[in-house]
Amino acid sequence: MRTLIVEDEPATARYICNGLQESGYAVTCCDNALDGLHQALNDNWDLIIIDRLLPGGIDGLSIVGKLRDLGKATPVLILSALTSTDERVRGLHHGADDYISKPFAFAELLARVEALLRRAHATHPVTQLRVADLTLDMRTLQVARGTVAIALQPRELRLLAYLMRHEGQVVTRTMLLEAVWDCHFDPQTNVIDVQISRLRSKVDRGFSPALIHTIRGAGYLLGERRAGTPAPH
Repeated sequence: MRTLIVEDEPATARYICNGLQESGYAVTCCDNALDGLHQALNDNWDLIIIDRLLPGGIDGLSIVGKLRDLGKATPVLILSALTSTDERVRGLHHGADDYISKPFAFAELLARVEALLRRAHATHPVTQLRVADLTLDMRTLQVARGTVAIALQPRELRLLAYLMRHEGQVVTRTMLLEAVWDCHFDPQTNVIDVQISRLRSKVDRGFSPALIHTIRGAGYLLGERRAGTPAPH
């Protein structure tokens, strides 16, 4: 899940960024309102976390207002040291989806993030998954890299959809067995390795960059490699 954090306090920004990355989120951070506004308006995000008070001439609520004026329904969580009921109400009236007061526990922040994402997905069902130039149309089950169509078997489609929904996250064998094979124990076979190999040969062979990676001792990851991510094998 692509998450934008707009927070000017370095310690708070690191705290949130590190926690979300460890939880499998792809995170981009901005430390001022103008950069945050530009990122929020000119890219697509699954979630935006914005500090209420920011340097740069505009505050967090102004960013939310501009998002909503443009018709963007991206879930927004406001962070603020302003804890009064009036301030919470004001934040929600400006279009924020949730409001959390500083200081906060990361466990609570993560729970609120997950709740916002569940709500967003329930309200706006995903009809197309996209990672780099790889697309999967959930209505027609058509897969393509760029303009090149890719034919997949039903199990391969389920596997690819699961990996794409968890873009940038390491998914384990157990997660794949439960989600794709409806199996709640590891039968100690190489069925996952075989299916991943077949899927990789169709999705990655002849294309660049490679998107399906094996993370040794951990599982599999679908996405473009970024600096600092574990080396694929």
